[in-house]
Amino acid sequence: MLEVLWESDSGKYESRTSDLSLGGCFIQTSGQLAVGEMITFKLRLLTGEWMELHGVVKHERPRIGFGVKFEGLSEETQKQLAALVNTER
Repeated sequence: MLEVLWESDSGKYESRTSDLSLGGCFIQTSGQLAVGEMITFKLRLLTGEWMELHGVVKHERPRIGFGVKFEGLSEETQKQLAALVNTER
């Protein structure tokens, strides 16, 4: 699990990820977003640096979290994400 920072109209949230893949992740949080909403969030890398990601909410589980599909990833971000996914396994 990795630390995540994200923000919506209802506030700022510190959360954790699970089920990280090259296509997306699940953000464990009590904060809610609706399916179809776009989200920008930061994922803390193992080095302590932050990676900014963008995605769309694909499913949500109230008071548990939501699943995000990554969108618009640069080639460099894809490489960083691939390395991160490999170390998480």
